[in-house]
Amino acid sequence: MSTPESQSPGQAPGENTTQQIPAGTRDTDRPQNINGAAPEPRAATRDADRPRIGGDVTLETLRALGARAVVGLPGQHALGLFDALRRSDLHYLSSRVENNAGFMADGLARVSGSAAPLLLSTGPGALTSLAALQEAAASSIPVLAISAQIPVAGLGGGRHGYLHELPDQSASFRGVVKSTFTVRTLAQIPSALTAAWELALEAPAGPTMVEIPEDILLADAADLVPPVRAIAPQVRAHAPRPELVEAAADALAGAHNPVVLAGGGVVRAGARDELRAVAEALQAPVVTTFGGKNAFDWAHPLSARSWLEDIAVTEFLEAADVLLVVGSGLGETSSNYHTFAPGGRVIHIEADLGKVTSNHAGLGIHADAKLALGALTTALGTREITSRSVREERVRGRIDGLLDTVLARLDAQDLGAERALIDALRRAVPDHVNTYWDMTILAYWAWSAWDPRGGEFASAQGSGGLGYGFPAAIGAAFGHRVDGSDAPVLAVSGDGGALYGIAELATLKQHNLNVTWLIIDDGGYGILREYMTGAFGAATATELARPDYVALAEAFGIPAELVQPENLAGAIEVALAAPGPRVIVVPTVLGLFAPTHLDRLA
Repeated sequence: MSTPESQSPGQAPGENTTQQIPAGTRDTDRPQNINGAAPEPRAATRDADRPRIGGDVTLETLRALGARAVVGLPGQHALGLFDALRRSDLHYLSSRVENNAGFMADGLARVSGSAAPLLLSTGPGALTSLAALQEAAASSIPVLAISAQIPVAGLGGGRHGYLHELPDQSASFRGVVKSTFTVRTLAQIPSALTAAWELALEAPAGPTMVEIPEDILLADAADLVPPVRAIAPQVRAHAPRPELVEAAADALAGAHNPVVLAGGGVVRAGARDELRAVAEALQAPVVTTFGGKNAFDWAHPLSARSWLEDIAVTEFLEAADVLLVVGSGLGETSSNYHTFAPGGRVIHIEADLGKVTSNHAGLGIHADAKLALGALTTALGTREITSRSVREERVRGRIDGLLDTVLARLDAQDLGAERALIDALRRAVPDHVNTYWDMTILAYWAWSAWDPRGGEFASAQGSGGLGYGFPAAIGAAFGHRVDGSDAPVLAVSGDGGALYGIAELATLKQHNLNVTWLIIDDGGYGILREYMTGAFGAATATELARPDYVALAEAFGIPAELVQPENLAGAIEVALAAPGPRVIVVPTVLGLFAPTHLDRLA
């Protein structure tokens, strides 16, 4: 449950609710463990004449909480924090732009299964991360933003004229993150970071923010804070109330046509097995949201996949006499743009209290998906389930009929090139490779058409901002390197979104990560072109001058090639099988399938 937005900078999270580098030193000379094979743990080192400072306490706390890697970039007020990195065994991923660093932390958090620390400077550095933190909030990704601040004496909005000074920096974050806290003494650092870490992981997971003034980061900690030992985070789990589980089990057991809609909350809770158990007990079809594509195996006989933007799927969900919605708030993209109108009873399991039955009335269960589905499975085991044997005989036929309707609608449109491209990409990407998608037409296709096959599918559809796919993939690949697997990942961008993260080609090369970046070059903001042409008959401000992406990648020393759509599969297979980074550019203009919900908006 989100912390109320009325927190003051002095409240603890959860209430209410580097040495400067000498001139001429190369960045790669620093002990960052960024090149070649998986990094080996390195012992912390300390110059005999260097005191232990607040920056050390900060990183010690992160390490004590279980962090193995951090993402960020230095700034003037954060130098004490980055000086401490030299003495820490934390692995450091160095970004070039703070917003991209935030997306990298998102990718790192996804593969680590824990909170990802994001190290920021003050003022413009911190504020530049906000769009990425909004995406983390919308998609429930645990990112712990640690921002420097001006000295303690300058806090409080007194307009002292410090560089990067804001009257209340944390106020800019309160509408985005779950909590904020301003450290004012050395002794507060371990507790503040621990509380923020725990709250970031508490369902619904999301970003938190702690800001630490420059003088606290630089202060001698020797006599004030002993070295931080291992910390066991206490993350509260939201268990369902028994009477709600009993009522849900009664309704589902008595249903003649139960259907399940599973969202990203199932994935984040690690509740795939529990979801499958409930679906199989009921013999109920399972539709997944775009964010919940990994929640249910597409090869399972009960899978109705995720074509949520087709009206046939909307009607399929509406026809349920009992609809179990789990891990989704039924927001715009999960409800066919709020045209969904359930015809039967809704049972809504959701960890974010603010989302429980907020869009559709029903039996609301505020709980983690894993705990709620586990309890529901137990309760269903004590009940006779109406019409189960009948459904077991016909459910696959109903699902096949639904998917046939969707595919027939696509067959009636001139979409052969688009379908061939997404199918070729799916064939070329190994089953367990994670994919990270920007807001581009190919991603809109993937929301519905991509079978994740065991690899994580992540896109920016939580908040819908451009620039997510490439830096998120970098963060994920870095996480794989830290865990020793060095597994490859795929990023997919359009040419417009690619420009948001283009500076991170430097990061990709510096760390030599196993990222293949696919850029679909259609000469502009393709999805906006599509929308504007459909709505107004012509597009405005969507056409873009752009660089030669192949030449640009090669200028960074990254192998790159321009391939035609029919050759994409082979190029992707080679790129993902080779170590290190690759860039593949495909020049093509794609269209989107026709909307089917417009009559409901009339």
